[in-house]
Amino acid sequence: MLDKSKLTKTREDEQNISKEEIAKFDKLAENWWDPKGKFKTALEFNRARTEYFIEQIAIHFDRNPHSIDCLKALRVLDVGSGGGLVSEALARAGAIVTGIDASETSVQVAKRHALKSNLDIEYKHMLAEHMLKEARQFDVVINAEVVEHVPMPKELISQCSQLTKEGGCIVLATLNRTLRSFIIGIVGAEYIMRYLPIGTHNWHMFIKPLELNSWASINRMQLIEEKGMKYNLFTKQWNLSKSTAVNYVQIYRKLPALTKKQ
Repeated sequence: MLDKSKLTKTREDEQNISKEEIAKFDKLAENWWDPKGKFKTALEFNRARTEYFIEQIAIHFDRNPHSIDCLKALRVLDVGSGGGLVSEALARAGAIVTGIDASETSVQVAKRHALKSNLDIEYKHMLAEHMLKEARQFDVVINAEVVEHVPMPKELISQCSQLTKEGGCIVLATLNRTLRSFIIGIVGAEYIMRYLPIGTHNWHMFIKPLELNSWASINRMQLIEEKGMKYNLFTKQWNLSKSTAVNYVQIYRKLPALTKKQ
């Protein structure tokens, strides 16, 4: 659970967190990295999407996405870094990565795995709103499968924008609120295939692409790319898709602030 003793001046009801959501991920944290475990399908999902993240970030900064260190020296913030699945992929591509998460258990798991993988990643047990107080900005901010777990998603998108440098790249990934996402993302993933524990997601907290884009637009974020994700039952692999009916990713550019005409 989030250690409130480290946030002495912040009342619990002012924090953009859900204790119930954090508790879910505390229980999951130790199992995320097991390639033969019950979350192996989720690991494959992460592999597919991080490849896309890295490609789009490299293109955003006019780099060769096929280069092994295409993200070299880019400063990246992974908001809701969990056990470090996204953070480690970015670090392997050369990025200087900072991961933050509300779950202290997840942060400790991520730190141990990074050490085991010989990767230098900065992990912090904190929220995006607290990172803002450090007056740091990043070339890239990633918010993957987090926004649908917080009580105030609009505020989280604003915080992600503020943490990104002008001209920087923001990656948002979440689930659409459709009948199909309920059938596939909850009934299929949690109750039938069981590659996620029952209760991992709340369909009512899923976010439509237009909703996400509207919050981003008012925070100086310009949509430049959007893709969906689909699972092939026969090959057991995740692939990019034109359909955003279930999982989807949006790539944004942080626009400069408007200046008043003299």
